[in-house]
Amino acid sequence: MSTQPYTVTASLPLRTRILRYPLTLAILGILATIVPMFVTLGLTELVPKALRVGWPMLLAAGFAVAGYRLYVTHLERRPISELAVDGAGRELLHGLGIGALLVVATSSVLLACGAFAVTGTADPIVLLKPLPEQVMVACFEEIVFRAIVFGLLQKSWGTKIALVVSTVIFVASHMPNEGFSVLGALMTAAASLALSGAYLATNRLWLPIGMHFAWNFLNDAVFAVPVSGHPARGWVQITTSGPEWLSGGAYGVEGSVVTGITWTIAAVMLLVIAHRRGHWMTKRMVRPGDEGALAH
Repeated sequence: MSTQPYTVTASLPLRTRILRYPLTLAILGILATIVPMFVTLGLTELVPKALRVGWPMLLAAGFAVAGYRLYVTHLERRPISELAVDGAGRELLHGLGIGALLVVATSSVLLACGAFAVTGTADPIVLLKPLPEQVMVACFEEIVFRAIVFGLLQKSWGTKIALVVSTVIFVASHMPNEGFSVLGALMTAAASLALSGAYLATNRLWLPIGMHFAWNFLNDAVFAVPVSGHPARGWVQITTSGPEWLSGGAYGVEGSVVTGITWTIAAVMLLVIAHRRGHWMTKRMVRPGDEGALAH
């Protein structure tokens, strides 16, 4: 991502200044990402259901990425370094590894505490069904919440404020989910900080996408544990018991205090790495009306 802060360019025409204002850019960026995705999903509904297995969501993810690329190219007018392919495979694998480690650490503690219990296994074919959906979710949410929301906030107000505000927005987006609670909000906030830390540490999307996908896919498809209130459809059948603060209740594993601890540890480590690499930005003061002028 570009970490260059916004500069004052009062000489720009009003229309251009409005288009480059952070709030305007955020709205346009989100629309550029979400509209192609949902249009694609809507159009694929015209295909017979028997032929609609997996690929519509992968196609929708591709169009979401394409929409974001167009937005960056034509509105932010900068190189799309956060999606550069050089080193992408390595960062994606690291993200998958970190996400898997978080799942294993969290699940191991919950199994040891008796909050989780394995009751059996389903047909391994169930592992495939959630795969396309979780690819789409990881790509879409990381583009929106990290690259667009966090990225624009950071360039306007600095890293600290960007972390707080983007986390509040990320948590708010999960409020309609079943079983959402105050504890679930805190655990979701910890995950948001860790994912933002992954983005900030690399200035790219591949690491947080890998983390996000691994967490959702392994909990949903492998361990059959609800994630953010969404029912699980996984291979290893898990039942939960005990107090909701431990098991997560209807909100799933992300409502457990154990999840909050593991994700908080990850967040601290990644944010420290980002700080040591000099990727944190301080607030840059600009005159009212000029906050959105891009430096080019």
